[in-house]
Amino acid sequence: MHSNDNIPIHHVPGPNPKPLQRHRTRYYMQRVQESLTTRVSKIICTIFLGLLFIAGLIAFILWLSLRPHRPRFFIHDFSVPGLAQESGFQNAQITFKVTARNSNQKVGVYYESMVGSVFYQGQKIGSMPLLFPFYQEPKNTTEVNGVLSGATLNVNNERWAEFQGERAHGSVVFRLELTSVIEFHIHTWGSKRHTMHANCDVGVGPDGYILLAYRDKRCPVYFS
Repeated sequence: MHSNDNIPIHHVPGPNPKPLQRHRTRYYMQRVQESLTTRVSKIICTIFLGLLFIAGLIAFILWLSLRPHRPRFFIHDFSVPGLAQESGFQNAQITFKVTARNSNQKVGVYYESMVGSVFYQGQKIGSMPLLFPFYQEPKNTTEVNGVLSGATLNVNNERWAEFQGERAHGSVVFRLELTSVIEFHIHTWGSKRHTMHANCDVGVGPDGYILLAYRDKRCPVYFS
């Protein structure tokens, strides 16, 4: 019978806990760094988007306050004295009064000049210069008056007969067009030049004076 007392016992080495612990520590530190980096990136992006939104909002408000609005034109008076007279074309005359309103808060309007023309059934029957170049302050109204007669009004016997024919039906309708080259001004800045047209349809009664339906009517404005 043999004794096992002298038989050597071999121990199998187990895993060293220190390398695993260091690996886990590095892993968690890396996760923490990535998490911090992500949070910092999100904070920076949030701040940047917030500043961008505020800057855009400020720019939009400034654009609304400084965006030029077209002048507003209103026709207040228009008359053809002598319309009831068959031979009135010999001393034919057309008078009118219009107001130009600059409704802008901070934008001025510079008019290089202004011309008034009267049309009947699409044909021009008179034209004349109205105003010299002038600057219109913000929130300001300018009165425009005109009288067409003699060389500035081209009305013959046939045209006057057409007036009389339409007058017999209760009214005669004309179109007054005001034309000017304008620029918008904000302090020292000036916009490009625009050719402005204000078209005022207006009717007169049998007595030759403006009908109530057309008085103080706003005239459409467009640029060309």
